[in-house]
Amino acid sequence: MEKLKVGIAGYGVVGRRRRNFIDQHPLFETVAVCDQLFSENETDHDGVKAFKNYEKLLEQDLDVLFVCLPNFLAAQVTVSGLQKKLHVFCEKPPGRNVQDIQNVIDVEKQYPELVLKYGFNHRYHDSVTKALEIIQSGELGSIINLRGVYGKSRVVPFDGGWRSERELSGGGILLDQGIHMVDLLRLFAGEFSEVKSFVSNDYWKHDVEDNAYALLRNTDGIVAMIHSSATHWEHHFSLSISLTQGYLKLSGLLTGSKSYGEEQLLKGKRVEDSNGTLKEEKFKFLNDHSWKSEIEEFGNAIAKKGRILNGTSLDSLRTMELVYKIYAADDEWQAKFK
Repeated sequence: MEKLKVGIAGYGVVGRRRRNFIDQHPLFETVAVCDQLFSENETDHDGVKAFKNYEKLLEQDLDVLFVCLPNFLAAQVTVSGLQKKLHVFCEKPPGRNVQDIQNVIDVEKQYPELVLKYGFNHRYHDSVTKALEIIQSGELGSIINLRGVYGKSRVVPFDGGWRSERELSGGGILLDQGIHMVDLLRLFAGEFSEVKSFVSNDYWKHDVEDNAYALLRNTDGIVAMIHSSATHWEHHFSLSISLTQGYLKLSGLLTGSKSYGEEQLLKGKRVEDSNGTLKEEKFKFLNDHSWKSEIEEFGNAIAKKGRILNGTSLDSLRTMELVYKIYAADDEWQAKFK
């Protein structure tokens, strides 16, 4: 196939990193980008056309659109891309709320020949794929419960800007970062039907949350706990999974910031004695393949008319629905915004 012409809407940290992997893929070639920081007269940047707004970008001869824009623009620009008959890759979250992603799905149905994918890259981390492989093998039995903590010291930039304004962002740390953990809980345990939560903005005092604590249960009785925090004072990622015949502990995460520590997975086998575990096996992971793997799956779906395995619009809808169930389960939190 001839290379497909790619436009990137939003050329900040994420957009620039995406381009590295886009241009490494044999199917893609970035030809244009847009960002509000470009000048009105800028026509070239890093060897590609550059524009100040996405409308100008979408006037170009493109085949593929990558959406790396703030939450309040993500769904709108995704829809515009589909209506231009472009394949679209959109970063998480898919919008500010459930209605945003539902609006996208309504338009997506009109263009069944196009590929739409969302960037939930944590599913592609080696610790996650290894844990899923072990669970699916059945060697540790079935899942009993899960406990996830995902935290940092603030939502960047938490001292102002669109991320701290609920009308523009839709939510705070849970929607911005914790959505990855919510998505992983769904990956491992399926859909959750019961939700209890406490949501708080007591520390940073913005109109988006800086902490969300939730207790979830599905119809099989699997219980999950999640703490999404912007007052952790260090970058932290951990997910513990208890199974009938052992446990898995995911800790650390290889990211661009390199601030979440070493990515590793511990596997323990249950035995019938006072210690509970006979031995523990440790897996260490040295490379982050997640961004590259996402692009490869997206490209394969376009070139071979295959299907998206992770990050479908339905996956994104279900994850957004669960995020908003967590918000809605705290009556006091909901009352603040009526």
